[in-house]
Amino acid sequence: MAIQRRIPPPLPFADQVAIFSRLAEANPAPETELLFVNPFTLVVAVALSAQATDVGVNRATRGLFAVADTPEKMLELGLEGVTEHIRTIGLYRQKAKNVIALSRILVDDYAGQVPDSRAALTSLPGVGRKTANVVLSCAFGHPAQAVDTHIFRVGNRTRIAPGRDVDEVERAIEDNVPARFQTHAHHWLILHGRYVCQARKPRCGICPIRDLCPYEEKTA
Repeated sequence: MAIQRRIPPPLPFADQVAIFSRLAEANPAPETELLFVNPFTLVVAVALSAQATDVGVNRATRGLFAVADTPEKMLELGLEGVTEHIRTIGLYRQKAKNVIALSRILVDDYAGQVPDSRAALTSLPGVGRKTANVVLSCAFGHPAQAVDTHIFRVGNRTRIAPGRDVDEVERAIEDNVPARFQTHAHHWLILHGRYVCQARKPRCGICPIRDLCPYEEKTA
């Protein structure tokens, strides 16, 4: 039987408050870096972002969303048209099929509207729990925690939300981050991981929470 890695305890409440107060002061209204114009284009953008960068997705979707910003218009554009717009993105052929398929479901089952429930969202082709949580958070203002590799790393390094997998980290954020910070928590954590607490060489010298972080291998 495999031995599970022991999870260290999360930071205490006072430290959580201090950390998120600093992140909030530095960036009071954090937003996703994916470009979108409505809930539908957000679903498409996040689905396309799997194994791709936000910059690369934005480069492809500028033209796509200019001609197809609703499920109906996406179906009119068709598979070949979608494929041509997103061919610079990894796994573009399968992603194009998913975009057409989810557009058809939205038209047929949801009157062309994006549903605001996790269960309904994750029933769409190419939409997993992380994508659904991004949509719930960014499009509908629900404090859902979309855990990606950045948040998984930051959650464990800082012990804000330690966990063995993304599901455990998601629960740890919900359980330990004070409610007043839940709405923007995943944005603050992903941006912190993307620009400060980077994977290979964390930029501890510019980290606003350095003194509260228990990570032992800090850089200058």
